[in-house]
Amino acid sequence: MEFQYRGLKGTLEHVEVTEKELDARLMQLQQQHPCVKTVTDRAAKAGDELVLDYAGFADGKQFAGGTAEKQTLVLGSGTFIPGFEEQLLGKNPGDDVTVHVTFPAAYHAPELAGKDAEFRCHIHEIRTVAPYALDDVFAKEVGQCENMAEMRENMRRSLENYYAERAELELRDRLLRQAADTMEDFTPDPAEISKAVEEQLDTMSAQLAQRNLTLEDYCKFSNSTLEQMREDARPGAEEAVRIKELVRRVAEAEDLHAQEEDVAQALSEICKANHMTMQELQPYYDDAFAAAVEYSILLAKVTKLIRESAALEA
Repeated sequence: MEFQYRGLKGTLEHVEVTEKELDARLMQLQQQHPCVKTVTDRAAKAGDELVLDYAGFADGKQFAGGTAEKQTLVLGSGTFIPGFEEQLLGKNPGDDVTVHVTFPAAYHAPELAGKDAEFRCHIHEIRTVAPYALDDVFAKEVGQCENMAEMRENMRRSLENYYAERAELELRDRLLRQAADTMEDFTPDPAEISKAVEEQLDTMSAQLAQRNLTLEDYCKFSNSTLEQMREDARPGAEEAVRIKELVRRVAEAEDLHAQEEDVAQALSEICKANHMTMQELQPYYDDAFAAAVEYSILLAKVTKLIRESAALEA
Protein backbone atom coordinates (compact mmCIF):
# COMPACT_ATOMS: atom_id res chain seq x y z
CA MET A 1 0.00 0.00 0.00
CA GLU A 2 1.35 3.40 -0.99
CA PHE A 3 1.65 6.09 1.67
CA GLN A 4 -1.44 8.29 1.37
CA TYR A 5 -2.75 11.17 3.40
CA ARG A 6 -4.73 13.18 0.84
CA GLY A 7 -8.07 12.05 -0.56
CA LEU A 8 -8.80 9.59 2.23
CA LYS A 9 -12.39 8.46 2.62
CA GLY A 10 -14.36 8.98 5.79
CA THR A 11 -17.84 9.35 7.20
CA LEU A 12 -19.04 12.19 9.37
CA GLU A 13 -21.54 10.66 11.75
CA HIS A 14 -24.80 12.51 12.37
CA VAL A 15 -26.69 11.95 15.61
CA GLU A 16 -30.32 13.00 15.80
CA VAL A 17 -31.44 14.54 19.09
CA THR A 18 -34.72 12.84 20.03
CA GLU A 19 -37.57 14.10 22.16
CA LYS A 20 -36.90 11.17 24.50
CA GLU A 21 -33.34 12.37 25.06
CA LEU A 22 -34.52 15.92 25.74
CA ASP A 23 -37.03 14.55 28.27
CA ALA A 24 -34.24 12.60 30.00
CA ARG A 25 -31.97 15.66 30.15
CA LEU A 26 -34.75 17.77 31.60
CA MET A 27 -35.49 15.15 34.25
CA GLN A 28 -31.78 15.07 35.13
CA LEU A 29 -31.80 18.85 35.58
CA GLN A 30 -34.99 18.54 37.62
CA GLN A 31 -33.20 16.18 40.03
CA GLN A 32 -30.07 18.34 40.22
CA HIS A 33 -31.95 21.60 40.88
CA PRO A 34 -34.76 21.17 43.41
CA CYS A 35 -37.13 24.02 44.17
CA VAL A 36 -36.14 25.55 47.52
CA LYS A 37 -38.63 27.90 49.22
CA THR A 38 -38.36 29.71 52.54
CA VAL A 39 -41.16 28.96 55.03
CA THR A 40 -42.33 31.85 57.22
CA ASP A 41 -45.87 30.92 58.27
CA ARG A 42 -45.40 27.72 60.28
CA ALA A 43 -43.05 25.72 62.49
CA ALA A 44 -40.59 23.12 61.26
CA LYS A 45 -41.87 19.66 60.36
CA ALA A 46 -40.40 16.43 59.02
CA GLY A 47 -38.93 16.82 55.55
CA ASP A 48 -38.10 20.52 56.00
CA GLU A 49 -34.58 21.78 55.51
CA LEU A 50 -33.27 23.91 58.39
CA VAL A 51 -30.42 26.40 58.24
CA LEU A 52 -28.87 26.55 61.71
CA ASP A 53 -25.83 27.24 63.84
CA TYR A 54 -24.88 24.80 66.57
CA ALA A 55 -22.18 24.24 69.18
CA GLY A 56 -21.70 20.92 71.00
CA PHE A 57 -20.81 20.56 74.69
CA ALA A 58 -19.92 17.48 76.73
CA ASP A 59 -18.99 17.52 80.44
CA GLY A 60 -19.64 21.25 80.32
CA LYS A 61 -16.93 21.86 77.73
CA GLN A 62 -17.24 22.63 74.04
CA PHE A 63 -15.73 19.80 71.99
CA ALA A 64 -13.85 19.95 68.71
CA GLY A 65 -15.77 19.17 65.53
CA GLY A 66 -19.14 19.91 67.09
CA THR A 67 -19.56 23.47 65.85
CA ALA A 68 -20.98 24.79 62.58
CA GLU A 69 -22.57 27.94 61.18
CA LYS A 70 -25.34 28.12 58.58
CA GLN A 71 -25.41 24.32 58.41
CA THR A 72 -28.26 22.76 56.42
CA LEU A 73 -30.15 19.80 57.87
CA VAL A 74 -33.17 17.94 56.49
CA LEU A 75 -35.37 16.88 59.40
CA GLY A 76 -35.93 13.13 59.27
CA SER A 77 -32.86 12.42 57.14
CA GLY A 78 -31.02 10.69 60.01
CA THR A 79 -27.91 12.71 59.19
CA PHE A 80 -27.19 13.79 62.76
CA ILE A 81 -26.90 11.85 66.02
CA PRO A 82 -30.05 9.86 66.94
CA GLY A 83 -32.52 12.11 68.77
CA PHE A 84 -31.05 15.37 67.47
CA GLU A 85 -33.41 16.07 64.60
CA GLU A 86 -36.59 15.16 66.48
CA GLN A 87 -35.95 17.94 69.01
CA LEU A 88 -36.02 20.58 66.26
CA LEU A 89 -39.52 19.65 65.09
CA GLY A 90 -42.05 22.38 65.85
CA LYS A 91 -39.40 25.09 66.16
CA ASN A 92 -39.44 28.42 64.33
CA PRO A 93 -36.90 30.68 62.63
CA GLY A 94 -35.05 32.74 65.23
CA ASP A 95 -35.52 30.10 67.97
CA ASP A 96 -32.61 29.11 70.22
CA VAL A 97 -32.89 25.42 71.07
CA THR A 98 -30.76 23.24 73.34
CA VAL A 99 -30.75 19.70 72.01
CA HIS A 100 -29.83 16.88 74.42
CA VAL A 101 -28.38 13.67 72.96
CA THR A 102 -26.29 10.66 73.90
CA PHE A 103 -23.50 9.69 71.56
CA PRO A 104 -23.63 6.05 70.36
CA ALA A 105 -21.33 3.67 72.21
CA ALA A 106 -19.59 2.87 68.92
CA TYR A 107 -19.13 6.55 67.96
CA HIS A 108 -16.07 7.16 65.76
CA ALA A 109 -14.57 9.68 68.25
CA PRO A 110 -13.66 7.55 71.34
CA GLU A 111 -13.60 10.57 73.66
CA LEU A 112 -17.32 11.15 72.93
CA ALA A 113 -18.55 7.57 72.61
CA GLY A 114 -21.45 6.88 74.99
CA LYS A 115 -21.39 10.38 76.49
CA ASP A 116 -24.29 12.72 77.10
CA ALA A 117 -24.00 16.00 75.25
CA GLU A 118 -25.95 19.10 74.42
CA PHE A 119 -26.00 21.17 71.25
CA ARG A 120 -26.91 24.83 71.51
CA CYS A 121 -28.66 25.63 68.26
CA HIS A 122 -29.93 28.77 66.59
CA ILE A 123 -32.39 28.33 63.74
CA HIS A 124 -31.94 30.84 60.92
CA GLU A 125 -34.35 29.55 58.32
CA ILE A 126 -36.85 26.83 57.44
CA ARG A 127 -37.10 25.72 53.82
CA THR A 128 -39.10 23.26 51.79
CA VAL A 129 -37.20 21.30 49.16
CA ALA A 130 -39.21 19.67 46.37
CA PRO A 131 -38.81 18.91 42.67
CA TYR A 132 -39.87 21.57 40.20
CA ALA A 133 -42.68 20.77 37.81
CA LEU A 134 -41.32 20.70 34.28
CA ASP A 135 -43.08 23.90 33.29
CA ASP A 136 -42.39 27.51 32.37
CA VAL A 137 -41.39 28.35 35.98
CA PHE A 138 -38.70 25.68 35.81
CA ALA A 139 -37.58 27.05 32.44
CA LYS A 140 -37.26 30.57 33.87
CA GLU A 141 -35.64 29.76 37.22
CA VAL A 142 -33.35 26.91 36.17
CA GLY A 143 -32.97 27.32 32.41
CA GLN A 144 -32.99 31.13 32.29
CA CYS A 145 -35.48 30.91 29.42
CA GLU A 146 -38.84 32.55 28.85
CA ASN A 147 -40.71 29.26 28.66
CA MET A 148 -40.28 25.49 28.36
CA ALA A 149 -40.44 25.55 24.56
CA GLU A 150 -37.44 27.89 24.45
CA MET A 151 -35.57 25.78 27.00
CA ARG A 152 -36.12 22.58 24.99
CA GLU A 153 -34.96 24.31 21.81
CA ASN A 154 -31.83 25.63 23.52
CA MET A 155 -31.06 22.17 24.88
CA ARG A 156 -31.61 20.65 21.44
CA ARG A 157 -29.18 23.09 19.80
CA SER A 158 -26.63 22.54 22.57
CA LEU A 159 -26.80 18.77 22.18
CA GLU A 160 -26.65 19.00 18.39
CA ASN A 161 -23.52 21.16 18.66
CA TYR A 162 -21.97 18.74 21.14
CA TYR A 163 -22.64 15.72 18.92
CA ALA A 164 -21.38 17.57 15.83
CA GLU A 165 -18.13 18.55 17.57
CA ARG A 166 -17.63 15.01 18.87
CA ALA A 167 -18.33 13.54 15.41
CA GLU A 168 -15.81 15.91 13.84
CA LEU A 169 -13.12 14.96 16.38
CA GLU A 170 -13.82 11.27 15.84
CA LEU A 171 -13.61 11.68 12.05
CA ARG A 172 -10.27 13.49 12.30
CA ASP A 173 -8.93 10.78 14.59
CA ARG A 174 -10.04 8.02 12.17
CA LEU A 175 -8.45 9.82 9.21
CA LEU A 176 -5.15 10.20 11.09
CA ARG A 177 -5.11 6.50 11.91
CA GLN A 178 -6.08 5.65 8.34
CA ALA A 179 -3.18 7.70 6.98
CA ALA A 180 -0.79 6.17 9.52
CA ASP A 181 -1.85 2.68 8.45
CA THR A 182 -0.62 3.39 4.90
CA MET A 183 2.99 3.77 6.17
CA GLU A 184 3.77 0.12 5.56
CA ASP A 185 7.47 0.88 5.29
CA PHE A 186 7.60 2.21 8.85
CA THR A 187 8.47 0.00 11.82
CA PRO A 188 8.25 1.75 15.18
CA ASP A 189 11.49 1.77 17.17
CA PRO A 190 11.04 -0.32 20.35
CA ALA A 191 12.90 2.35 22.31
CA GLU A 192 10.45 5.00 21.08
CA ILE A 193 7.53 2.79 22.07
CA SER A 194 8.98 2.30 25.55
CA LYS A 195 9.48 6.04 25.85
CA ALA A 196 5.88 6.66 24.81
CA VAL A 197 4.69 4.11 27.39
CA GLU A 198 6.56 5.94 30.14
CA GLU A 199 5.14 9.26 28.96
CA GLN A 200 1.63 7.81 29.27
CA LEU A 201 2.38 6.61 32.80
CA ASP A 202 3.90 9.99 33.70
CA THR A 203 0.73 11.72 32.51
CA MET A 204 -1.43 9.33 34.51
CA SER A 205 0.80 9.81 37.56
CA ALA A 206 0.38 13.59 37.36
CA GLN A 207 -3.41 13.22 37.10
CA LEU A 208 -3.48 10.90 40.12
CA ALA A 209 -1.26 13.28 42.11
CA GLN A 210 -3.98 15.93 41.82
CA ARG A 211 -6.12 13.57 43.91
CA ASN A 212 -3.25 12.74 46.30
CA LEU A 213 -2.85 9.27 44.77
CA THR A 214 0.09 7.43 43.22
CA LEU A 215 0.42 4.82 40.49
CA GLU A 216 1.02 2.27 43.25
CA ASP A 217 -2.30 3.26 44.83
CA TYR A 218 -4.02 2.87 41.47
CA CYS A 219 -2.50 -0.59 41.05
CA LYS A 220 -3.93 -1.65 44.41
CA PHE A 221 -7.39 -0.32 43.57
CA SER A 222 -7.41 -1.93 40.11
CA ASN A 223 -5.75 -5.17 41.22
CA SER A 224 -2.96 -4.62 38.69
CA THR A 225 0.80 -4.05 38.57
CA LEU A 226 3.01 -1.40 36.99
CA GLU A 227 4.28 -3.99 34.53
CA GLN A 228 0.73 -4.89 33.54
CA MET A 229 -0.06 -1.19 33.11
CA ARG A 230 2.99 -0.83 30.86
CA GLU A 231 1.88 -3.82 28.80
CA ASP A 232 -1.68 -2.44 28.51
CA ALA A 233 -0.27 0.94 27.39
CA ARG A 234 1.90 -0.50 24.59
CA PRO A 235 -0.72 -0.57 21.78
CA GLY A 236 -1.62 3.06 22.40
CA ALA A 237 2.04 3.99 22.67
CA GLU A 238 2.87 2.27 19.39
CA GLU A 239 0.04 4.12 17.68
CA ALA A 240 1.30 7.42 19.14
CA VAL A 241 4.74 6.73 17.67
CA ARG A 242 3.18 5.99 14.28
CA ILE A 243 1.14 9.21 14.39
CA LYS A 244 4.28 11.14 15.30
CA GLU A 245 6.05 9.75 12.25
CA LEU A 246 3.00 10.56 10.12
CA VAL A 247 3.10 14.17 11.30
CA ARG A 248 6.82 14.38 10.52
CA ARG A 249 6.35 13.03 6.99
CA VAL A 250 3.34 15.18 6.11
CA ALA A 251 4.89 18.33 7.60
CA GLU A 252 8.03 17.74 5.56
CA ALA A 253 6.12 16.97 2.35
CA GLU A 254 3.80 19.98 2.73
CA ASP A 255 6.40 22.38 4.17
CA LEU A 256 4.41 22.89 7.36
CA HIS A 257 6.11 24.62 10.30
CA ALA A 258 5.36 25.89 13.78
CA GLN A 259 5.67 29.63 13.22
CA GLU A 260 6.45 32.10 16.00
CA GLU A 261 2.86 33.31 16.06
CA ASP A 262 1.66 29.69 16.33
CA VAL A 263 3.88 29.10 19.35
CA ALA A 264 2.78 32.37 20.96
CA GLN A 265 -0.86 31.45 20.48
CA ALA A 266 -0.31 27.95 21.88
CA LEU A 267 1.48 29.29 24.97
CA SER A 268 -1.26 31.84 25.52
CA GLU A 269 -3.86 29.06 25.46
CA ILE A 270 -1.81 26.94 27.87
CA CYS A 271 -1.56 29.86 30.30
CA LYS A 272 -5.29 30.53 30.04
CA ALA A 273 -6.20 26.88 30.61
CA ASN A 274 -3.96 26.67 33.69
CA HIS A 275 -4.73 30.16 35.05
CA MET A 276 -1.08 31.20 34.75
CA THR A 277 0.81 34.17 33.41
CA MET A 278 3.55 33.78 30.81
CA GLN A 279 6.05 34.65 33.51
CA GLU A 280 4.73 31.86 35.76
CA LEU A 281 4.98 29.40 32.86
CA GLN A 282 8.58 30.30 32.06
CA PRO A 283 10.28 27.99 34.64
CA TYR A 284 8.58 24.99 33.01
CA TYR A 285 9.48 25.97 29.46
CA ASP A 286 12.47 23.71 28.78
CA ASP A 287 13.49 21.95 25.56
CA ALA A 288 11.06 19.07 26.13
CA PHE A 289 8.19 21.51 26.71
CA ALA A 290 9.09 23.47 23.58
CA ALA A 291 9.24 20.26 21.53
CA ALA A 292 5.82 19.19 22.84
CA VAL A 293 4.31 22.56 21.92
CA GLU A 294 5.83 22.43 18.43
CA TYR A 295 4.53 18.90 17.92
CA SER A 296 1.01 19.85 19.02
CA ILE A 297 1.02 22.70 16.48
CA LEU A 298 2.20 20.46 13.65
CA LEU A 299 -0.28 17.76 14.63
CA ALA A 300 -3.12 20.29 14.38
CA LYS A 301 -1.92 21.50 10.98
CA VAL A 302 -1.47 18.01 9.59
CA THR A 303 -4.87 16.92 10.93
CA LYS A 304 -6.50 19.96 9.33
CA LEU A 305 -4.85 19.26 5.97
CA ILE A 306 -5.86 15.59 6.00
CA ARG A 307 -9.41 16.44 7.01
CA GLU A 308 -9.88 19.18 4.38
CA SER A 309 -8.59 16.94 1.61
CA ALA A 310 -10.70 13.94 2.63
CA ALA A 311 -13.62 12.70 0.54
CA LEU A 312 -16.61 12.29 2.81
CA GLU A 313 -19.04 9.49 2.18
CA ALA A 314 -22.75 9.75 2.91
